[in-house]
Amino acid sequence: QVQVVESGGGLVKVGESLTLSCAASGRNVNSYHLGWFRQSPGKEREFVGGVKWNGKGTSYADSVSGRFAASRDTEKNTVILRMNHLKTEDTAIYYCAAAPGYYVDTRRAENYQYWGQGTEVTVSS
Repeated sequence: QVQVVESGGGLVKVGESLTLSCAASGRNVNSYHLGWFRQSPGKEREFVGGVKWNGKGTSYADSVSGRFAASRDTEKNTVILRMNHLKTEDTAIYYCAAAPGYYVDTRRAENYQYWGQGTEVTVSS
């Protein structure tokens, strides 16, 4: 069993930055990929970015590539999502999730077994 807890959401303006944190705990948590997803009203949940179990590989959705950066502290089992140059379309509930490290594709929500409660990000114009 793995638990993930997000923090850091809030209200910012277009062009500003925000950092989200995810604290993971539980059995063998350091063998899990940690990823970020988001969901806005009326839309499906989508992959944002993630870090592999060993902290040595990242992937991002095209919509955030170059603006968002994910990093992982493997000792503390935390993953940070640094969001820069925020746009109104980044407004959503952001979820942290954990997927077993044997999965190759870290973009598929179906591969993630454990999910946090989410943290809300609102970007105003």
